[in-house]
Amino acid sequence: VALSASSQRAAKDQTITSFVAPAASAGDITPAVAPPNDGDQTIGNVQMSISKARRVPVRWNGEQSLSLNAPGGPGRNNIQRDQFAQAFRTLTNEIEADLAALHLYASRAAGTGGTTPFAFSATRSGFEDVADARKVLVDNGAPQSDINLVLGTTAGAKLRSIGQLNNAQAAADTSFLRQGILMPIHGVDMRESGQINSFTKGTGASATTNTAGYAVGATTITLASAGTGTILAGDVISFAGDSNKYLVVTGDADVSNGGTVVLAAPGLMKAIPASATAITVEGSSIRNMIFHRNAIVLATRLPARPEEGDLAEDVMTFTDPRSGLSFEVALYKQYRQAQYEISIAWGVKAVKTEHIGILLG
Repeated sequence: VALSASSQRAAKDQTITSFVAPAASAGDITPAVAPPNDGDQTIGNVQMSISKARRVPVRWNGEQSLSLNAPGGPGRNNIQRDQFAQAFRTLTNEIEADLAALHLYASRAAGTGGTTPFAFSATRSGFEDVADARKVLVDNGAPQSDINLVLGTTAGAKLRSIGQLNNAQAAADTSFLRQGILMPIHGVDMRESGQINSFTKGTGASATTNTAGYAVGATTITLASAGTGTILAGDVISFAGDSNKYLVVTGDADVSNGGTVVLAAPGLMKAIPASATAITVEGSSIRNMIFHRNAIVLATRLPARPEEGDLAEDVMTFTDPRSGLSFEVALYKQYRQAQYEISIAWGVKAVKTEHIGILLG
């Protein structure tokens, strides 16, 4: 994702503005004495905040240190090193889980709910799912570089089982076979995360649209008083005669009452005719995410301290050279014991939902 990381301080719930460039428009070139008087744009923005400030404590007392440092003991430093590694991992996993929860803001989906992607057969190479998921973003106008597909561990295991990728001669690379490195497919950078979400679908059945008809780009769809159950925010639905699978932003608690559902931008890719059109709710699924890097923003800062300082005896900042995340480690000396605190503050935001899609699993 797009990372706004800093070792500066920020208060919890502090608002951050992320600017979004508007869509561009082209015009004809007409020779003239002076250039056209145009080019002004209104720059949009998305508001986000540092919503979490989290810490992991590590505390030692004198007797514990003495016993572990005794001859033949494992040594306190060895154990403390692993405690610190686990603390960094715990906070990173929480951040990753918040990012994975943004699947609710995707535009459309590819694949089949309840079916793991990358099925290989005599008629399928197993890679069609990547191409279909990428098509969602390209059709929505996303840049075709820096697209990432983050798989859950189930889809990751399925991908690793494809024989073509494990054949070093056919793949012309041994990184996948020997090291398990997920290589780009169809220009999409492949990632894997243990935090990818599962989603349980609503109970809606036999619902239909009303007879008003809806044009391409429409996002609010009125339902007829038909069917039973619910359509939830986050559900994936499709309309008869349209192969696209749309993410629902606002659902309907009872489809039999003729309410409305709101689709994620850019809305309908194919018009709905002026007749009652059947709605299908996709099955429960794992939400593998495909997105352009700049579609999602992660903002991180060090947690705030009072101007006067606090009881910390020593404060250090550690920046991970791989991810760019900055963590604070503070030492608090107490009565015959000492506590370390590893901390970070962060917030996440889907700033360009059209450039986020789902590969159902």
